[in-house]
Amino acid sequence: MQAPMHIAPHPDDLIRTRTALGDFELTVLSDGAFKLDGGAMFGVVPKTLWEKRMPADAQNRITLGLNTVVVRTGKHVVAIETGLGNKMSEKQRSFVEAKQLLPSSFAAANIRFEEVDVVINTHLHFDHCGWNTTLTDAGKVVPTFPNARYFAHKGEVDHGHRQLERDAVSYISANYDPLIESGQMTLIEAQPGQAQEIVPGISVECFPGHTAQTMAVHIESGGEHACYISDLIPTSAHLDVTWGMGYDLDPLRVIEERKRFYARAIPERWLVLFTHDHDRPMGYVRWNEKGKPELER
Repeated sequence: MQAPMHIAPHPDDLIRTRTALGDFELTVLSDGAFKLDGGAMFGVVPKTLWEKRMPADAQNRITLGLNTVVVRTGKHVVAIETGLGNKMSEKQRSFVEAKQLLPSSFAAANIRFEEVDVVINTHLHFDHCGWNTTLTDAGKVVPTFPNARYFAHKGEVDHGHRQLERDAVSYISANYDPLIESGQMTLIEAQPGQAQEIVPGISVECFPGHTAQTMAVHIESGGEHACYISDLIPTSAHLDVTWGMGYDLDPLRVIEERKRFYARAIPERWLVLFTHDHDRPMGYVRWNEKGKPELER
């Protein structure tokens, strides 16, 4: 395995938070904060507005998180998303300042890769499935979670294989093709408005817009509900309905899907899990006095 760029980070950088949800335990682990262009992350929103929420560096990059949620249900250990991984080029790693910390985060949380029996990828962009597999020192790509069943959307794989000019760079086939070929990855066809169960208490539902098949992960136990909403709402700074990303393939659909999400998540008090918010990886959303969504304080 390639060595991380930063050695021995403080444990607080690795385990972002832990909480109970009914009978389930949720642990948010980090592959390390990374950098992306702020303009790309906020699309048509003017910099004078978004930089008040997420300040940019001299290269116009903002700091983002890479949050993997591990759910212990009592019967299963489920990992949602797997960060950047260690298969990016040196140029890519340098630009985003990839730290490759997820293995260290699992160790800090005393969770062994072998314990994980389910891995869910909400979509297959390289920053969401990078540690699905590991590039060894011998140059071989092997499953990071040897005993897990992996789940991803069939449409995501089909789209990634097409290598379209718009987003070909977002798909690294070594993150998923070896798992498909070995039979370790199951390709599903989740739909909007229809939750598809993966294991008891955990299901996926399609929320299109960022990609045509981006999925959210529903977690339900003891009458409580959490939702890993993925890149439909990547950070708590993106809660405004119209504050989408330049990376979104269908920005108008993003607006409609966010409305559909809030129509249930707010009145039913879902705990919202953010994929790219390093400082606030989870929280409850409410309507403020102006009728806009915000995190409860």
